[in-house]
Amino acid sequence: MRRFSADYLRRTRAGMWSSREALDVLDLPERDRVLDVGCGTGELTRVLHEEANDAEVIGVDADPTLITAAREETGLPVVAGDATRLPFGTGAANLVACQALLVNLPRPGEAVGEFRRVAADAVAAVEPDNADVAVESTVDREVAVERRVREAYLDGVGTDVALGDRTVTAFEATGLVDVTTRRHYHRKVIEPPYTDDDLRDATRKATGAGVADHETELRRAVGDEYDTLRTAWREMGREVVRAMQAGTYRRAEVVPFDVTVGRVP
Repeated sequence: MRRFSADYLRRTRAGMWSSREALDVLDLPERDRVLDVGCGTGELTRVLHEEANDAEVIGVDADPTLITAAREETGLPVVAGDATRLPFGTGAANLVACQALLVNLPRPGEAVGEFRRVAADAVAAVEPDNADVAVESTVDREVAVERRVREAYLDGVGTDVALGDRTVTAFEATGLVDVTTRRHYHRKVIEPPYTDDDLRDATRKATGAGVADHETELRRAVGDEYDTLRTAWREMGREVVRAMQAGTYRRAEVVPFDVTVGRVP
């Protein structure tokens, strides 16, 4: 299981559910008890709570730091638990859901099987297809540099971070039925006036921090080319900072997520 900081999760998930249409298939208003497994800092947990009316919504995570952050930020119950050994009995929740969890597990099917055990009615997973990310930028080299780093990361990460709609296969393998999938796009735009988070992200690029966060995965894929990639990333980041100082920088990134739902027979 790959680990992420609370700050990273907040930055990457900010604004993801400004549109909640893709969650309609979860029938949240009809649920009595919902689990959000691998809840992180609780972004999806909060959304599930808001959409499920009077249902009991519980977050589950294995990281004590994230559990504390989720409790503080959502005000909802969050418990400690491994995705493959949930601390709940069989059929304990109407719906068991997760967001960007399966892509970080070496054997995602084990978690789906555990979700099926605990779910009385349905299992849902919101998983990204990181191989299909689209980026546009007014800094010409940013698109090419990010593409090269993303390709190296996909090769070196060790889990299937481009799972996307192939989650269907994992669902069907556990015996879930009536499995459907629907694509949701998380669009992140940076443009004037820039927020503090925008400025911080630009600084991280200029210092190479964004690449350094994934040094292990990148070196596994490209070896000594990592140093060249980080240098290119920092140079690109400096261009981004200069463009922001001039007020001319604009960037749009679209990350596709697939909302897969299966029913417990």
